[in-house]
Amino acid sequence: MRPLYLELSAFGPYADVTQVDFTRLGESGLYLITGDTGAGKTTLFDAITFALYGEASGANREPGMLRSKYAAPETPTRVTLTFSYRGQTYTLRRSPEYDRPARRGSGVTTQKADAELTYPDGRVVTKVREVNQAVRDILGLDRSQFAQIAMIAQGDFLRLLLADTKDRQAHFRTIFKTRIYQAFQEQLKGETLRVAGERKLIQAGAEQLVRGILCAGDDPMAPKLDR
Repeated sequence: MRPLYLELSAFGPYADVTQVDFTRLGESGLYLITGDTGAGKTTLFDAITFALYGEASGANREPGMLRSKYAAPETPTRVTLTFSYRGQTYTLRRSPEYDRPARRGSGVTTQKADAELTYPDGRVVTKVREVNQAVRDILGLDRSQFAQIAMIAQGDFLRLLLADTKDRQAHFRTIFKTRIYQAFQEQLKGETLRVAGERKLIQAGAEQLVRGILCAGDDPMAPKLDR
């Protein structure tokens, strides 16, 4: 997954609409996002992860915490992400649940979470649950796997480094889509055990038959006894 365009509105420290055009960085090489503490570096990763999965990149930040406290009351909280995957371009628009001023009268009302995914062919999927499932189907990763492999938040990198071998294998198997090889390996293992079991039974039967063979003393096949 390669981000192409990101737009944030009233999200984290970004009170107004902020646009990031990743295509200006090219398609290869390493890039550094730098700035003072609190400038909003982590928020960019939060925004990408939120657009994809409806959650921030770090486990200690809930979706309800993502609305900017600096934004004007009437400014909607929203993230738009355009990304490419396997040569196809997708666009996600997502808003968290947050409180906003009521349009009529005084007081506040709850703005419900919303999501929309546009496919390369123009097909549109709406509703949070349907969009979440569609993203998992496209990328082949759930939010937990994405956060440990593709978008590792500050302080979360050790979780991958310290994960046991079985967990790391599961993550990498999903990323590189090697489950078919695991299934083939397990099938070969099962077939080997089956053949070994059949061979053992055949060998035991043959030995039993040999022990039951009786030969006359002058038969050339009779065992020779040392005198």
